[in-house]
Amino acid sequence: MARNDGVDRISVRNVNLSNAKIGNTQRHNEREKESYTNPDIVPERCDFNIHFKSPTNNYEKMFTQMEADKVISTRGLTDEANLYGELIFDVNSAYFHNHGGYEFAKQFYADAYKAAVEIVGGEQYILSAVMHADERNRAMSEALKQEVFHYHMHVVYIPVVEKEVLWSKRCKDPSLVGTVKESVMQVSSSKKWLSQPALDDDGSPILQKNGKPVLRKSYSVLQDDVFNFMRAAGYNDLERGERGSSEEHLTVTQFKVEQEKHRLEELDAAKTEVQAEIVHLQEEKADAQNEAKEAKDRLNDLAPKVEKMEMLAAKYSDDPEKLLPEAGALESARTYREKKVKPLLAGIVKVLRSVYNAYLDLVSKFDRLQSSYEREIRMNNTLSDRLEDVFSENKELRNVAENYERVCRAYGPERVAETVEAVKKQERVEKEQKRISRQMHDRVLR
Repeated sequence: MARNDGVDRISVRNVNLSNAKIGNTQRHNEREKESYTNPDIVPERCDFNIHFKSPTNNYEKMFTQMEADKVISTRGLTDEANLYGELIFDVNSAYFHNHGGYEFAKQFYADAYKAAVEIVGGEQYILSAVMHADERNRAMSEALKQEVFHYHMHVVYIPVVEKEVLWSKRCKDPSLVGTVKESVMQVSSSKKWLSQPALDDDGSPILQKNGKPVLRKSYSVLQDDVFNFMRAAGYNDLERGERGSSEEHLTVTQFKVEQEKHRLEELDAAKTEVQAEIVHLQEEKADAQNEAKEAKDRLNDLAPKVEKMEMLAAKYSDDPEKLLPEAGALESARTYREKKVKPLLAGIVKVLRSVYNAYLDLVSKFDRLQSSYEREIRMNNTLSDRLEDVFSENKELRNVAENYERVCRAYGPERVAETVEAVKKQERVEKEQKRISRQMHDRVLR
């Protein structure tokens, strides 16, 4: 796997393909699909893809035609055999971005295609070679706030090895038996990628303890060949890729990831605070609901009684003297009314009005509790929406933080810190330039 240390590396891997798989490979490489599972493929950029060798037909028909023309031989192969191979050349996106992007990538893969021709054994065995320029590097695009694309090249070829066909014993001329009858280019993926003996500095095979030679895996040899070819072509700022690596080397410059990570920490704290506030409001809401329910129950009990009291108070407070009975024989009427009846009625009216005022106070308190309850509900809903927004932004920033960790593994923490500081410095310079520009503009207006 890739070391993820931020070094620009060229890597190439080989994929063996049978007849059952070649159709899907063609549809992907030649962009013949109506839709793609890879969301980073931008169909509008397909015209930017570059063919260094365009297929003259579909891959299978080209293979069949080459077999008919005796350019290749499939003698002894089964239907399940790997008749095709695909070389995938790859360099991290940051390498091309730092060297000018698309135009640099075109020249780079034009040179890499020459290496592919040598590796395959001749251009006649290559069915298609295409550089893809329509796959967006999402992480790098988001970090740099601009579109960045991941340039790579697919080379579909027929794996062949030279094979000598000997005259058999059936030959009428005995002197020819065992001699070379003809040489053919035999399709064979396994023989194409045979492991090679490892050699020491003197060119002699390195032997194991049992005397057998130490073998270098063929794909390791492939990495060496491509690396040496590209170095010879002038790309001296690249390092050798690792065998079997299918991972793009992570050298994405996450310029503002430190700030985003700080924002994530702040949001975590804010989320905790909001959650605590919501719990407090929910408790207050429950208390308000209980108080409102109790007040409502008391109102329901008092309402009929108060209604009667109000009617009674209105009846007796209008003019109490009209309702008083006449005095008895032993006392004057006025004395009776003044000393006994009138004070009694006045006391009754006072009590009734006091009860009625208490009722009005209770109604007012209930209304206030109802308003408070509704306000708590609104605040709770607002905080719930806010918490949902915090959760959403928290999730996005956690993705940014994960990218940051990947970048640290790729660049190293010190290099990331230097890059972030450089960007901050650039931002300060740009801010100062804008300030000076505004001042000059204001002076012109004056």
